[in-house]
Amino acid sequence: MLLKLDSPRLLSDIISIISELVTEVRLKIKKDGMSITAIDPANVAMVYFKMPSSLFSQFEVEKDETLGINLENLKNVLRRCLQGSSLTISREDNLLKLGIQDKIRREFNLALIDIEGEEKEMPQWEFKSVIKMDSMSFVEAIEDCSIVSDACTFMANPTSFVIEAKGLNSAKIEFSSDEVEIHSDNSMARFSLEYLNKFIKGAKISSRVAINFSDNHPMRINFSTGDVLLSFVLAPRIEQEE
Repeated sequence: MLLKLDSPRLLSDIISIISELVTEVRLKIKKDGMSITAIDPANVAMVYFKMPSSLFSQFEVEKDETLGINLENLKNVLRRCLQGSSLTISREDNLLKLGIQDKIRREFNLALIDIEGEEKEMPQWEFKSVIKMDSMSFVEAIEDCSIVSDACTFMANPTSFVIEAKGLNSAKIEFSSDEVEIHSDNSMARFSLEYLNKFIKGAKISSRVAINFSDNHPMRINFSTGDVLLSFVLAPRIEQEE
């Protein structure tokens, strides 16, 4: 196995985002690309990432590989990639070998680990509401809600999308169909802002976000740039509004 990325910044950003949700993952390398599917320790959220082989300047894979990786260690190495650096990834026995080439060549070896638990696949659901919008507008709405509560409610109908948070204080952000792309029936669900604040860091890799949800059903948030996809699933909070 030998992979080469001439511009590893995107991979570095994505690994950094995922590392806030999970600490250990199975990194899958197949002939069509690289992917991660993982569930957070509380079994509340899931993350999926895929980067196709076409984005690598070199992608030599003789067989499918599943590599157990500590994300904190991988993140720290990828941060050493400077502007203009290239990255090579290979495997030697129980080591993941990372080479960074810029003015000099640096090599890092990370020990592969055994990941406990069953492998999961990203579920395929149909949603009553699909909202496509500017990523930064979504970021602002989630940050607004975080000021007043630890959870927020998503509400959508054919002409509007509302994010609302209520505690002792409240916040409400409303988007019309003139401002965002809405494909929706009437839907409402409540979600943890602790997790949403981790998810919105996906705005770093994509200027657009797709928000998919239904009544009291897990939501899915997709950030995509080109053929690269970073996707999150979050279970709803089933509780009475205060």
